[in-house]
Amino acid sequence: MSRVVVIGAGVGGLAAAVRLAAAGHRVVVHERSATAGGKLGRYARDGFSFDTGPSLFTLPQVFTDLDLGLRPEPLDPVVRHVFPDGTLLDSSSDHDEFCARIAAALGPDAADDWRRFWRRARRIWAASWGSVLQRPVSPASLAALPWRLDRLAAIAPGRSLRGLGRRYLRDPRLRMMLDRYATYTGADPRRAPAALAAIPYAELEFGGWYLPGGLGTLGDALLDRCRALGVPVVLNSPVAGIDTAGGAVRGVRLASGERVGADRVVSNVDALTVYRDLLPTPSRLGALTDRSLAGFVLLLGVRGATPALAHHTVYFPSCYHAEFDAVFGGPGRRARPASDPTVFVTRAVDPAVHPAGDEAWFVLVNAPRHGTAADAVDWRRPGLAAAYGAHVLDVLARRGLDVRDRLRFVETRTPADLADATAAPGGAIYGTAGGLLRPGNRGPVDGLWLVGGSAHPGGGLPMVTLSARIVADQIGPA
Repeated sequence: MSRVVVIGAGVGGLAAAVRLAAAGHRVVVHERSATAGGKLGRYARDGFSFDTGPSLFTLPQVFTDLDLGLRPEPLDPVVRHVFPDGTLLDSSSDHDEFCARIAAALGPDAADDWRRFWRRARRIWAASWGSVLQRPVSPASLAALPWRLDRLAAIAPGRSLRGLGRRYLRDPRLRMMLDRYATYTGADPRRAPAALAAIPYAELEFGGWYLPGGLGTLGDALLDRCRALGVPVVLNSPVAGIDTAGGAVRGVRLASGERVGADRVVSNVDALTVYRDLLPTPSRLGALTDRSLAGFVLLLGVRGATPALAHHTVYFPSCYHAEFDAVFGGPGRRARPASDPTVFVTRAVDPAVHPAGDEAWFVLVNAPRHGTAADAVDWRRPGLAAAYGAHVLDVLARRGLDVRDRLRFVETRTPADLADATAAPGGAIYGTAGGLLRPGNRGPVDGLWLVGGSAHPGGGLPMVTLSARIVADQIGPA
């Protein structure tokens, strides 16, 4: 029986702990904060309850063998899209139904284009799922895979997601919808790889789901499963360093000064933090400078009902290009909050998350990460959060969703707040950006493994859960 220390009780860390304990290892989890779940944050006030992290549950089959007892409910529409000209398009996990909705909203030519794109997306998904998402990879191992030529051509190395959209989709509204999926990995669609077309395929082919009580219940289920398997999850226990000797891990050093011995260490901490602070590895830091976008969040207690909203509704700006210029910055221009951002509203009808007759809204806009560099914004600047929150409400009003006279309260969450709560560098939602090539799951010393959104295969609940499966399979039974 080997000793395993897991650093961080996020979804990736807890899922790895469950798998390794079930395989016979002796596992302990150390978490810096007072709660488990990582970015699956929650906030409660005046009878309202909010998920402050992920808001969409996809690929439920990835979670099945963790034995969590989840009962996800399907969403239809998965997302309601409101375009700048006022056109509304509801996505569906029924492909024929979605094409019918596209034809009704955008015309039959647009539906035909989507069918052509969908065939390509299916090929990209098949290639990614079979060769990339379920196995450990590195640039060298990816290049060495015995790719079938048709699968390599499907992934379109060298082409961007936006370029793929321009090839297949003539309607600018469909292109805008496709661009949004790059933000699921924290990337700019103008530079994100075309292989990310696998994301809309996964979402729409396998459905979007909601967990009754909110997605925070996933963290509860993982924590309960750990306890049932005898895994201690030690809260308020930050790890200060990873101990090594002879090219292998020997355990971790807690901030308290205590040393905890281990044969293997699984880190659910952002890879940047691992290689900068816990196990300084300068050779690996250079690849971790391209961090993902962050998010600015409003938590709204709203009086009354809003029939215009689906569970998820996205309001697009008049110029998506300008939004990405703002939040990512670029040569000769600093990053800044977008003046005309895309606004993503999540409103669950679940009576468990709001008082009768009211609604709990989670409102998200893309935002630059927190910091003082040219590609960041100092979100702690006095007055900035309140002013930008008011601006976002004004933007919603201009797009036909004026909620300003119905508010019971407004709470803001900036990238600086996320950085404080989860130790995500700069408050970046998805850790290190880069599409399919995240830092590898195997660390630079024997016995060190990485899971979570900053490691392969990437961010999002199913991907971080797959990272835990990859690591547990590589470690094997006790």
